[in-house]
Amino acid sequence: MRKIITPLLLLIFCFSAYAQSGGKDWRQQIKAQKVAFITEQLSLTPKEAQKFWPIYNTYEDKLHQIRRNDERALRDAMKKENLTEKEAQDIIDQYLAIENKTHLAKQQLIKDLGNVITPQKIIKLKIAEDAFNRKLMESYRQRRAQRMKNKKP
Repeated sequence: MRKIITPLLLLIFCFSAYAQSGGKDWRQQIKAQKVAFITEQLSLTPKEAQKFWPIYNTYEDKLHQIRRNDERALRDAMKKENLTEKEAQDIIDQYLAIENKTHLAKQQLIKDLGNVITPQKIIKLKIAEDAFNRKLMESYRQRRAQRMKNKKP
């Protein structure tokens, strides 16, 4: 029975998120698809999902902030030509600091999730994230190929 109800609830959630966004906010659409995908892949119970998603969303927010602020500034600094040795070393130090922040966020996620889901499900989470990202990239490639095909006379 749960195998039928879970996908049905996920489908309703996805359509609801799509309708609320008016079909325009692709970030929200992707997030809704990711929530549905991960929930299904991990077979989260409602109780687990209630505790899991606030923890995971906090982690995702931390990563987004790191990417948006730290990595953007780093990419801009790396584009500069004719760097001095000191500037290059500063960029390397910034890069390592960003990698460390990301690593610490992942460690905190695993620690926090350890109180909510089993270690097996934590491993499944990593597998599910990778699978979702591959699926997303494949979808992007297909859409891009279709646009290119449609543009040709």
